[in-house]
Amino acid sequence: MKVNALLMDDRDNVVTCVTEIQAGSDVIYVKDGKEQVLQAAEQIPFCHKAALTDLPEGAAVIKYGELLGRTTQAIAKGHWVSDRNIRSVPRKYEEEYVKED
Repeated sequence: MKVNALLMDDRDNVVTCVTEIQAGSDVIYVKDGKEQVLQAAEQIPFCHKAALTDLPEGAAVIKYGELLGRTTQAIAKGHWVSDRNIRSVPRKYEEEYVKED
C-alpha cells in the first residue's frame, strides 16, 4: 500500500490527503509506525482533510494536536472535513506568544 494521507499528530482526529481521493478508495496514513486504512466515504480533494472518527455537531476538529475549529454539522468517519462543515474558533494569540526574558 502507498501512503496518501498524513497524520500530523497522534491527537488528531483528521488526516490530510496528499492526493485526491475518490469515494470508496482507501485513505492510507501512518500512526505509531504502522499503516492505517480508512475508506473515503466521499471524494476528498488534494490537501483536504478526512475525518478519522465520527464527529458530532459542535465537536472539536484537531490537527497538529491543536484545535482547528468546531463542526457545524455531524461529520461521519471517512468524510471530507472542510470550511463547508467546520468553523474556526477564535484564539487569543497574544496569550500564546513566547515571552522573552
